[in-house]
Amino acid sequence: MNSSFYKRLLETVMKIGLVRRGYSPSGGAEKYLKRFGESLAQMGHTPVLFCTDAWPEGEWPFGQIVRIDGASPMAFAEQFERTQDEHHCGCIFSLERLKSCDFYRAGDGLHRVWLEKRELFEPKWKTLTRFVNQKNAQILKLEESLFADHGAGRVIVNSNMVKQEILAHFSYPAEKIHIVHNGLPRRTFSHRPGIRQKLRDSLGTKKNELLVLFAGTGWARKGLQHAIAAVEKANATHPMRLVVAGRGSRLGYRSHRVEFLGQVSDMISWMDAADIFILPTLYDPFSNACLEALASGLPVITTRSNGFSEIITHGIHGNIVESPSDTHALADALVSWHDPEKREAAREANESLAADFSIEANVKATLDILLSQSKPLPLSSSNKS
Repeated sequence: MNSSFYKRLLETVMKIGLVRRGYSPSGGAEKYLKRFGESLAQMGHTPVLFCTDAWPEGEWPFGQIVRIDGASPMAFAEQFERTQDEHHCGCIFSLERLKSCDFYRAGDGLHRVWLEKRELFEPKWKTLTRFVNQKNAQILKLEESLFADHGAGRVIVNSNMVKQEILAHFSYPAEKIHIVHNGLPRRTFSHRPGIRQKLRDSLGTKKNELLVLFAGTGWARKGLQHAIAAVEKANATHPMRLVVAGRGSRLGYRSHRVEFLGQVSDMISWMDAADIFILPTLYDPFSNACLEALASGLPVITTRSNGFSEIITHGIHGNIVESPSDTHALADALVSWHDPEKREAAREANESLAADFSIEANVKATLDILLSQSKPLPLSSSNKS
């Protein structure tokens, strides 16, 4: 962090409201918000978390928690609107769809785009039920409030893909949309040959067999069925096996080429053990799992519907496939990385590229936007509470 930026931070200490309705222990938004809250506190700001009772008390040691009743997205948004003024925040930075806020981080992308993409891969009766579903209707209405009605003062997106989606669907000013890519904590993605071999041996992996890693929850959205089909197709000529990390029902995902690991606490070790990472997602604003794989040096195979694809070069850092259902293209991509020399050449390029996407850079860019657009609010004893 440069000295002039740090000086400005000290001069503009603020009480900042952060909004997230629910909580998931493995949720990317929750991890992001905790890192952001910690950074705010370290810099002297006062972060205030607005959430429901779902957020555990011990998971927010960075400041005040304001509990809001909200059994549904709309109920939460309406209750937040009634209570936010009581807490005298200098600005509201929301990761949740609300009726209005100073800054909205569209980390989940556009819900209407996600519904449209699902429509291409599911039976028509399911599509009809999704569009009349009350929760979906509420989320779509809140997106209208934020973008069409300009309820969001500024919007922060994690990919140009999401920015273009907002511009295509709503009359929201382009100059008020800021792109801040996701970032990872600075840490060493060490390569430990002993761990790699131990994990591969635990699966009975053969010497000439490629280990392909898939990681994430929400398997239908992440395209697990297409990853399985691609591995089975590629295995006909080049031995390989798919390893799946994450929670989900295995019903409908049976294959003798797949190993299910369940929830994994040490993902870095499994990335050490793997040769390729695959995520043929139907829709992902910017996949953190792909970024972690990149930092581990693995070639990443993903789709154009993943905002992460914007930062990599096809054939250098991995492969970008147009459609998740194009199993021929996915299988060809897997086979193209069968050469160990090609994978080794990609490792250095991938690790170097990933170094540009740190959580420190993300927080700095986000804070720069918040502080340049907000008026500092002095932290008196009355508004610190």
